Amino acid sequence: MTPSPTPTPMKKTVWTFGLISAAVMALFMCATLPFVNSLGDHSYIVGYTGIVAGFLLVYFGIRSYRDNVLGGRIGFGRALSVGFLIATIGSVGYVATWEVLYFKFMPDFYSKYGQLAVDHARKSGASQADVEKTRAAMNAMTESAKSPVWVAATTFIEPFPVGFLIALISAGILRRKRAAQSDGAVLETA
Repeated sequence: MTPSPTPTPMKKTVWTFGLISAAVMALFMCATLPFVNSLGDHSYIVGYTGIVAGFLLVYFGIRSYRDNVLGGRIGFGRALSVGFLIATIGSVGYVATWEVLYFKFMPDFYSKYGQLAVDHARKSGASQADVEKTRAAMNAMTESAKSPVWVAATTFIEPFPVGFLIALISAGILRRKRAAQSDGAVLETA
């Protein structure tokens, strides 16, 4: 029997911070469950606050990898790779949480959301033809939401762009490369 391989420091960092990121986003999502019947603009604010809070772990994960594994130096590409992987794991955790919440606890979510969109179109003074277009689009969305693959794909594109943007910004902020030596001293560049 061969011993199991030890995870590389990058894998350990990525998984640790990615799973913590997913947990933070899952907690925010679960915290909004009591308010699910009062859908409105505040739910978007709470939802994206949870996403941003979860993706702050991207910054801390890159910094931890740079400082604890690479001795304080990391290039933009490596930093972006670490951040991208943390954001991906966090986003997959977000998707998994939503799949459980939607299919087990809120199977009527998309139909309620669709009706809310139709009511909003009607109240905003849209023509009857535009209201009917909205209704048709919402009915198609509700039908598509019966597929776990469709729900997963559409849910993934909600947090991931935010995580990728934070990974880009964090990689730019945290990059440090070893510069050429001058008189025996090593100069750091940003």
